[in-house]
Amino acid sequence: MRYISDSAKIGSNVEFGYFVVIEDDVVIGDNCKIGHNVVIKTGSIIGNNVEISDGTIIGKFPQKALTSKTTEDVTFPPAFIEDGVKIGANSIVYRGAHICKNVYIADLVTIRENVKIGEYTIIGRGVSIENKTTIGSYCKIETNAYITAISDIEDWAFIAPCVVTSNDNFAGRGKDRIKYFKGVTVKRGGRIGANATILPGKVIGEEGFVGAGSVVTKDVRPRKIVVGNPARELRDVPSDQLLENQ
Repeated sequence: MRYISDSAKIGSNVEFGYFVVIEDDVVIGDNCKIGHNVVIKTGSIIGNNVEISDGTIIGKFPQKALTSKTTEDVTFPPAFIEDGVKIGANSIVYRGAHICKNVYIADLVTIRENVKIGEYTIIGRGVSIENKTTIGSYCKIETNAYITAISDIEDWAFIAPCVVTSNDNFAGRGKDRIKYFKGVTVKRGGRIGANATILPGKVIGEEGFVGAGSVVTKDVRPRKIVVGNPARELRDVPSDQLLENQ
């Protein structure tokens, strides 16, 4: 049993599981696999050769809390999933998200509105990517990492499990704090070790490396390793680990 709107456009050789809902004006390309209990919301665009696993929602409309300072009360474009994307079970991709070609998204992932993820990036299990964030191509964001709103992660970045990023130095207090909201920036090839915490507005320079468990309170210079709480510069990133030598 499933519901497919008469205005939806379904390509050839598409497989549907049980209890699937495809709403108005959805477009699904050729050779897609849609699991059980999947909901694809109004207007969402799905490319060719896309796999969407059980229980996932594509194109969920954002809901704004009365006290939210980063969720906008505006109309967002439909969710756009390009060719070759694989999305795991019980994930949510919001309206206004754009997932580029051949991205892999594991189970239990949340991708908010105004998020773009570049091609061939891997998003691990339980990752949350908040709104107004850009993720580059060929990145790896691993299990249970939290990417705060208003962040910019460039190509070839690596973010290990349980990394926490933040965007509010005022921790929810003060009526003017919205003027200072800023997530993190990870430049090309930047890496962050497991369970590290990155404070608001901090920049991890190109190919910079943050050691596991570190708390980053200052910008990290390009090609430098920082460790500790607060994180301090330790040494250069070894030359054999630089992207140019991979």
